[in-house]
Amino acid sequence: MREMNFPSQPQGQQATEQELHICPDCASDLVYPTEWEEAGPESWNVCLRCPSCEWADSGVFHQDLVDRFDEELDRGTQALVRDLKELMRANMSEDIDRFVGALHVDAILPMDF
Repeated sequence: MREMNFPSQPQGQQATEQELHICPDCASDLVYPTEWEEAGPESWNVCLRCPSCEWADSGVFHQDLVDRFDEELDRGTQALVRDLKELMRANMSEDIDRFVGALHVDAILPMDF
């Protein structure tokens, strides 16, 4: 794999300031890895994709940068799980309200079970 060049970097230089979760084309913070594997003792081959603009590229990155990317992915996963739990609670609350309403108007009969 080659070193990845972001548009803001001169050709031939690896982007070290650009965080991996930020798309160099559209600035979305949703870039995620499609593949990664060790490239050496302190570097990783990483294939990246942006779901916002379909940008994709791959490169070799230092362990520190990949560690920060992994932490950002963990934060994103935690946010998704938190949002999912909130949505599940809201849906369950609506289901319970409908069930209670049906009980109050005798719309639920023994044969419904």
